[in-house]
Amino acid sequence: MTPGKIALVHDWLTGMRGGERALEVLCERYPHAELFTLLHIPGSASPTIERHRIHTSFIQNLPAVARYYRQYLPLFPTAVERFRFDGFDTVISISHCCVKSVITPTTTRHLCYCLTPMRYAWDQFDAYFGPDRIGFLRSGFMRPVMAHLARWDRETADRADRYVAISHYVAGSIGRYYNRESSVVYPPVNTEFFRPDQSAPEGFALVVSALVPYKRITVAIDACARAKVPLKIVGDGPERSALERHASGRAEFLGRLSDDEVRMLYRRAAVVLLPGEEDFGIVPLEAQACGRPVVALGRGGALETVRQGETGLLVDELSAEAFGDAVAKAVEQKFDVAAIREHAEQFGRQRFGDQIEALVKNSAAASTAR
Repeated sequence: MTPGKIALVHDWLTGMRGGERALEVLCERYPHAELFTLLHIPGSASPTIERHRIHTSFIQNLPAVARYYRQYLPLFPTAVERFRFDGFDTVISISHCCVKSVITPTTTRHLCYCLTPMRYAWDQFDAYFGPDRIGFLRSGFMRPVMAHLARWDRETADRADRYVAISHYVAGSIGRYYNRESSVVYPPVNTEFFRPDQSAPEGFALVVSALVPYKRITVAIDACARAKVPLKIVGDGPERSALERHASGRAEFLGRLSDDEVRMLYRRAAVVLLPGEEDFGIVPLEAQACGRPVVALGRGGALETVRQGETGLLVDELSAEAFGDAVAKAVEQKFDVAAIREHAEQFGRQRFGDQIEALVKNSAAASTAR
């Protein structure tokens, strides 16, 4: 059954992270779909995404929005509810914040690919808005704002006809916060691009991450200092200055790099680190696609992407001591590059596209049968 005219909805387009990689595959599958997003920074997404017709919200026109869009979070529900989908047969939202709550006509099927329920409002308020992050006054102001946002998030959970989670871990969160069931489709990893070459490990550890609180980059810095293993950090974000002060020269901050440069670092790294609790985690699989082992916190999505002792090491305790010991062990351990690569190949882009396309067709068929 054909899904008809399709709208793709994404929270915001300001870079190419995991959610945008999933969107890119959907843009390839549905080249005539129209794209809706709160904010679009031109040139920040891939050409595959940028060539689509892109509709933005009034958030696009707010002052200094490209840099401070997170400050406008309380306005996002209003912006999302102003999108109109008359004439569309199918809406596919890729949501980590609020686009799962778009309002669609009764005849339009809405499939939500949920990256995570809104983490700032539910279980990570202190990581983003706690007193030690933004001060007591601002934290006190933000607490009722986020409580209101959490209520809105829950009250609008039934606007999507079907939820698809990026991991069983996220499926559990969807059940807890939204009281909705969901199927699981793992996000896509570009295993054709990320692949091993003849590079030999050069003895350094690598972090590839947005520099935001819940990523726990300080643990990686302290762990590598403890293990006496050089650390390179790729990525940028609001925590960069604080992290550089914390590191005091114990880590090399490389900022944002091209995909080619990141691939080169994966291939040369002795180990790739994931100290935060992730909903899924694309970076560990990109690293494994390049044949490199991962040291990750043994919680959340890492339990579904890292095989203990075979493709990396899972750490039970979130501490510099535990991570430092695991880093030192991983650097010395002999891992089978071919086995690591074979594991990552299960998460390729073709598999993701086929599974989502089948779900969209099933939704269209179910809508016709009603």
